[in-house]
Amino acid sequence: MEIAQGAHVGRGEGVPYARYGETHESAIAEIERVSENISAGMNRGELRGAMEPGAARNALDCALLDLEAKQSGTPAHMLLGLSPPKPVKTAFTLSLDRPEIMAEAAAAAVNRGHSLLKLKVAGASDIERVRAVRAQAPEARLIVDANEGWNFEELKTLGPVMAELGVELIEQPLAAKSDEILQDFVSEVPLCADESCHTSADLPLLKGRYQCVNIKLDKAGGLTEALALALAAKELGLSLMVGCMVSTSLAMAPAMLLGGLAAYVDLDGPLLLERDRESGLNYERDMVYPPKVALWG
Repeated sequence: MEIAQGAHVGRGEGVPYARYGETHESAIAEIERVSENISAGMNRGELRGAMEPGAARNALDCALLDLEAKQSGTPAHMLLGLSPPKPVKTAFTLSLDRPEIMAEAAAAAVNRGHSLLKLKVAGASDIERVRAVRAQAPEARLIVDANEGWNFEELKTLGPVMAELGVELIEQPLAAKSDEILQDFVSEVPLCADESCHTSADLPLLKGRYQCVNIKLDKAGGLTEALALALAAKELGLSLMVGCMVSTSLAMAPAMLLGGLAAYVDLDGPLLLERDRESGLNYERDMVYPPKVALWG
């Protein structure tokens, strides 16, 4: 997504997600619906009221912020009142597979310098998966992402085993619309809301169910709303993960501005692609470095 004004061009990237009813066609249609308003000078605050949260609004929001930074000569983090972004440690995702395959992937990731691994799991054989990974990565920090794939009985059974295996965080164990049963549930491993948390409007139902929220710009509909969500979540005593969809460095760059607020950073999207875009983020072992102006911000 590019928005040009005079000699300046602002860029943003969003990834439509089928789970949320988005397609490339629907995202393009959403952008076209507000294109005249954008040309007339709609700002980021007005954009939040004109569009639903999602990939289309994210692309526009980040492009508008990038354009504002370039026109004003003021870095995006200063426009938002944030500290300059710093290098942060990112998690590296291991796709759901048989235990032995995930163990091999864990060993390879550790050999490349990754010290925080995020395991996609699904319920059946999850104990074997995590045990196999732990055997190959005894020093690694582990996050388990169930992607709504467990039920409450599985959580009660698997949670203590995950704690014994040194798992630090369990992400979205239950279906988003079935997580009311988590109210006041004491989990051996802290729980992180992903599909249950899109924008700051979701926060009232999360307190007492989760200890952490995963903020993704595509869910929030841009960095403007993501920052509001981050600050409101911290006010409620929730810790933060900054996450991503599988996408290029242009999508990661705005999220880097939230890295200093987060307990966990999961911005490995470009590492899961065959090829990133030019002027992409610099990844060294498990560290990711702030974007250059040529990329964004």
